[in-house]
Amino acid sequence: MLSASTLNRPLTWAALAALPACIWLPGPGLRLVAVGVVALGLADTWRQLRRDRQHADLMQQALMLSEEGVQITDAKHRILAVNPAFTRITGFTEEEVRGLNASNLVAARHDAAFFKRYWQALESKGRWEGEIWSRRKQGDEYPEWLRIKAITDAHGRTRHYVGTFTDISVHKAREQDLRRIGFEDPLTGLPNRRRLHDLMTSRLRHLRAGESLDIAIIDIDGFKSVNDSLGVEQGDRLLARFGQRLAGHSAGGVVGRLGGDEFLVIRTTTFDDHDKWVEGLRAHLGEPFEIGSRSLRLGLSIGSCRAPEDGRESGVLFQRLESALYSAKRHGRNVSQRFRPALDVQDSPHMALVYSLRDALANGDQLELHYQTQHRTADGTVVGMEALLRWRHPEHGMVSPGDFIPLAERHGLMGQLGNWVIDEALGQMARWRELGLPQLPVWINISAIQMFQGELESALSSGLARHGIPAEQLGLELTESVLLDERAGDIVPRLEALRESGHRIAIDDFGTGYSSLSYLKRLPLDKIKLDRAFIRSLPSDTADAAIVGAVLAMARGLAMDVVAEGVETEGQLSFLRDAGCALVQGFFYSRPVSAQALEAQWQQAAGGAQPSPGALHSESTP
Repeated sequence: MLSASTLNRPLTWAALAALPACIWLPGPGLRLVAVGVVALGLADTWRQLRRDRQHADLMQQALMLSEEGVQITDAKHRILAVNPAFTRITGFTEEEVRGLNASNLVAARHDAAFFKRYWQALESKGRWEGEIWSRRKQGDEYPEWLRIKAITDAHGRTRHYVGTFTDISVHKAREQDLRRIGFEDPLTGLPNRRRLHDLMTSRLRHLRAGESLDIAIIDIDGFKSVNDSLGVEQGDRLLARFGQRLAGHSAGGVVGRLGGDEFLVIRTTTFDDHDKWVEGLRAHLGEPFEIGSRSLRLGLSIGSCRAPEDGRESGVLFQRLESALYSAKRHGRNVSQRFRPALDVQDSPHMALVYSLRDALANGDQLELHYQTQHRTADGTVVGMEALLRWRHPEHGMVSPGDFIPLAERHGLMGQLGNWVIDEALGQMARWRELGLPQLPVWINISAIQMFQGELESALSSGLARHGIPAEQLGLELTESVLLDERAGDIVPRLEALRESGHRIAIDDFGTGYSSLSYLKRLPLDKIKLDRAFIRSLPSDTADAAIVGAVLAMARGLAMDVVAEGVETEGQLSFLRDAGCALVQGFFYSRPVSAQALEAQWQQAAGGAQPSPGALHSESTP
């Protein structure tokens, strides 16, 4: 069949005009010319037909190879043709669906309003795109992303519809997994701290006249000792059963795990029996738990409050619950304590620090990052930096990270604090780039909370995009406790994904925890940071020297770098250099300094003055 493009060619029209001239033109010479024109036109038309056919064949092959399902229907949505991907996704062959109305393959999940919007868009715009649920041949339903376009003729009448679709069931499952990671405690399946905040806010918003919320934090007394005696696996089983029993007793309420051995329960009630309710919780949870061959009775410290009497906002209520719980523990544990105004900041110095840390995060002007340089042992060249969090309290001065980091983890602030560190480090790197200062890799510390709350990847990707920093410039340091914390689940795939995106991964404080070499072998690590505890007594301590040598040999076998922390003397540096340790970090070269002080060192070195050892040399990559 001749296409419009084939006919719309000068030689074709010339041939058509010359064809009758072959008969009526006078003289054989002129007729011969006309015949030649006809021959040229026919040859050109034949070449165009061949090109059209080849193009059609190529398009057909591309359609056959497409990973997207394709269906072509007539104006009444009767299926005329499909491609192999359609069959692969739906299970239906072309023979089985030809002539079938395409709507018969749509799952019965959508209401009339959905189809009304669908038809309106298709009729007014000639196209529609969106998520729709369809049915496979086996009968199961699946989500697909559908694009459909109307094909019209020269008069604007719709003749066909072409639809392409992609099976997005895997994508939807991944979304659900991310949502579950973000809002569900992986051990017990209960809502986590983040989700509990949302649920409490929702319940507070929907309180009706005469209703109140009873809220309690329940802490298992001495759980670490219980866990040590039972073993981690049995300890986790005990926590899971504790959560199940609490949820079973609190039907209609909200039960979640805040982390560790702390649980939260919320009930909506019209009764004024708060103390009785708390004692009912204690009695029910105080019954023995059968774990293996052992029967355990648990001691419980409970802090409670009641809304709206004790507060109308979830943040305030959480603070008051924590105050009540600390008070219960100070009174000898295994007791219950309801919040009262006397339990304010003066009665709880730890809580005062928590409140101040919340203010510091809200204002953002008290937290700082200090940077300690990492050096090559061969020549002292700076090859990277570790960013260390510092808190400059307006009244107490510098607060030790050893004091406020555990509090941040316990009171649900670690995720927010970790996100601040990521954004601040990336922002500082962008500022250094604008000033033309050395572009050195910066390493930040990652907590277990950031891993099991599931927000780390999104915080990293958004921060890198916002500041325009390549991922390979931001290294991630994780302690052994993070790697072995079961709340984070199997983190190997997540670390592999972070590494594939460009981040380098290091294990911090190596050797101070319960290092498992078989586990270490599976981890996608680039670097091991040897803890300062093994460096302090070098080179005189033969035991530490043997440990350092063994770690260096193991790292070489696993193709990992080693950074020795806490290097303070020339003797330590010489020993490590001779032992084959290529990288060091410590006071010998530089103490952790503020970004401003580091900039001054770099500018001093660039100006030719005599700077400190840590500022003499630098390079952009290790």
